[in-house]
Amino acid sequence: MNKTIELEQEEDGRWIAEVLELPGVLAYGASEQEAIANVQALAAIVEVPQNQLPSSENHDPKGTIKTDGE
Repeated sequence: MNKTIELEQEEDGRWIAEVLELPGVLAYGASEQEAIANVQALAAIVEVPQNQLPSSENHDPKGTIKTDGE
């Protein structure tokens, strides 16, 4: 699925890229290309299918992941 990336240059010269279809997925870069690459990498992580993520049953309240044998 194609995503819409919005680009904007900040007053300090940095670029910010945001994936409009994924709220909160945004990244900075020194150039437009760097900001786009950063936000695409972040979007790829956010879009990992749920069945590939660690189960919440394997998490303790401190946020660490428990593995078999622990």
